[in-house]
Amino acid sequence: MRFIVVFFFLISLALSANLDIRTWKSGFTFLNFLEANNLPLKTYYNLDKEDQKATEEILAGIEYEILLDEKKNLLQALIPINESIQLHIYQDAKKDYHLKVTPILLDKKREAFTFTLRTSPYNDIMHYTKNRFLAQEFVWAYKNSLNFKTSLRKNDRIVIIYDQLYRNGRHFGYPDIQVAMVNVYGKPRYIYRNTDGRYYDAKGKETEGFKLAKPIKNGRITSRYSKRRWHPVLKRYRVHQGVDFGARSGTPILAAAKGRVSFAGQTRGYGNIIKILHRDGYQTLYAHMKSFKGGMKRGKRVKKGSIIGYVGSTGLSTGPHLHFGLYHNGRPRNPAGVIRITTNVLRGKKRKAFKILQSNYNQEVALHIKANTKPNLQLKSENVCYLGANNPVNNISREK
Repeated sequence: MRFIVVFFFLISLALSANLDIRTWKSGFTFLNFLEANNLPLKTYYNLDKEDQKATEEILAGIEYEILLDEKKNLLQALIPINESIQLHIYQDAKKDYHLKVTPILLDKKREAFTFTLRTSPYNDIMHYTKNRFLAQEFVWAYKNSLNFKTSLRKNDRIVIIYDQLYRNGRHFGYPDIQVAMVNVYGKPRYIYRNTDGRYYDAKGKETEGFKLAKPIKNGRITSRYSKRRWHPVLKRYRVHQGVDFGARSGTPILAAAKGRVSFAGQTRGYGNIIKILHRDGYQTLYAHMKSFKGGMKRGKRVKKGSIIGYVGSTGLSTGPHLHFGLYHNGRPRNPAGVIRITTNVLRGKKRKAFKILQSNYNQEVALHIKANTKPNLQLKSENVCYLGANNPVNNISREK
């Protein structure tokens, strides 16, 4: 089944409309959004439990669009939850508001470029592409295998091949670097994204150093991570940006890694919740807790494996369990792929498959070096967005 989602649907009573592009502020909630735009709060309270919790997954800093009539009344809004799903709020002919979870229309493009180092990899990537997320991803991918300060020199060759998502003509979300090469003292240093979504060096050794301990000893997984899932019974999209561990009420919850508590408190959907900041831009989330261990508050430093609270069923929960989430630089990641004890080294069939992937990527890198491929700057959005044959959006503004 093919889903065709028009950017904003035809509104029969509006001859023209204004499109506002805004940024979701830190600490801003979905209820705050409804209040700020004079929308009925029942738009939220009429949602089922899972969709109410989904509104708490909106990340600070993400861009969203609202469509306003001439009197500044909200007609529609599209608010991304992640790189796959968005909240679609719209007004019907009776002036009632509705909310649906819908897929995001995205274009994915394979892009590549090569350059010689001038200042630093981060600054140079920003200079050539204006893509902050690409610069961050490149630095992070090499963090545990290459010291940029001591190993790189001016005019060293760098090649990056990556997949980038575009939404409405603009970069959207983090790029997925497929392969990168840095020429260090005349020798190439590669990193490759393997089929498991993690980075490996030329010898098939995993380069990502961040590992998580299991947050519940002997806990069983009852619900797995999914950015976008079509529910065959409910006939709707669902999102589950974490892993649920089933356990008895009162079971100790352990810090999955060393870090500092950034939040310990209550939310409507996730109940009692703790967020912990870790190194390299990682954050873990622990939800539906029965209670916190004494002393758990913002700024508290915790050790890997230390008890931070206890399993419960607070918030919008159907039974005792832990919802465990993982984020990297604000981007949701699958925790199950990071819960490991030792660094992974590919062996057997996995290593043979990796060697084929590696050979193909090396050939692509060589071709781009030969062609001296230049970066493509970000595409620009059109200044008119058409609602329908007779209803163009002729004013597009961006929140400062």
